[in-house]
Amino acid sequence: MPENTLEDIKQLEAEFKSCQKTLTAIGDQTRQHLLCIMLKGECHGSRVVDIAQKTNLSRPAVSHHMQILKDAGIVKVRKEGTCVYYYLDPTDNELNNLIILFQDIKNIMKYVPDRSGDLNNL
Repeated sequence: MPENTLEDIKQLEAEFKSCQKTLTAIGDQTRQHLLCIMLKGECHGSRVVDIAQKTNLSRPAVSHHMQILKDAGIVKVRKEGTCVYYYLDPTDNELNNLIILFQDIKNIMKYVPDRSGDLNNL
């Protein structure tokens, strides 16, 4: 059976590091809820005020969470005059990086030694 190499583990560590902002952004329950609201919303994007009306959050709170999602590369922003629209980009590379990370975790886990046995019988 193949084993994981030190290079495999170093690569995984680098992938985790590159995905930290994204994992933090989507790890928050409020931001998960905001993403679901956006998925149900208009294709052209949503303004903070419109998103806030669909939650129990204030506009500043929604704006704060949307900024975190934007900084993580999960949502994009478009300005039209004085209006700012947040939208989801289906070609987003940050989500693709997460998919690769989780595929690599799954592949590495295939070759982790089985430690489920009874330690008293060793």
